[in-house]
Amino acid sequence: MAVAERISGIGRDRWLALGLLLAALALVYLLFVHPWWTRPMLEADAQVEQARQRELRVRMQLLQAPEIEQRLAEARTQSATHPGFLPEATVEQATAGLVKRLETVVADASPGNRSCAISNRSPLNVTASGRFQQVAVQVRLRCGVPQLAAALHALESGSPRLFVDNLNVLTQRGYPGQAVASGGLDVSFDLFGYLRPSATSAAAMDANGNGGADDAP
Repeated sequence: MAVAERISGIGRDRWLALGLLLAALALVYLLFVHPWWTRPMLEADAQVEQARQRELRVRMQLLQAPEIEQRLAEARTQSATHPGFLPEATVEQATAGLVKRLETVVADASPGNRSCAISNRSPLNVTASGRFQQVAVQVRLRCGVPQLAAALHALESGSPRLFVDNLNVLTQRGYPGQAVASGGLDVSFDLFGYLRPSATSAAAMDANGNGGADDAP
């Protein structure tokens, strides 16, 4: 019986010594091996992986460069053929161009102004708040429904890009002294476009952080 107890005690001592050894090894690893060897190796592996990812992105971009150049050339050609900006250089000239475009569209929608006529067009003072200078005209028309639809479609689908805002439509029974047919509409809206920025002004705005993609026409 005493021999068995002695053997059992020796076994417990061995397990206890083994546990203390493992604890000491773990402590040595946490205090010396991990911070001085394992962690630097893991950080080095992460940096190597990031460098590989950057290299892969650069290679992909280089492979896409011909396609990007082709698309850029197509965009430039399309922009030259169908310009988005107003062709005039100043606000005054662009305002006159807007009025002329409006008159042409209304005349095409209603030859002789029999069913659609301009009753008012006046420039709007627009404070520059974005990357591109806006030019606007306040318009009032007296039109039939088909002629109004044709005029608005022509204004917003033509070139350069024009936009209609603040559209208000009132029904009118007749217009004494006017050639417009009875049953037409009394319509008011703001018609505007954007001046093309000069290279100098665009660079200055970019340097000041003014404007963004949402301001583009």
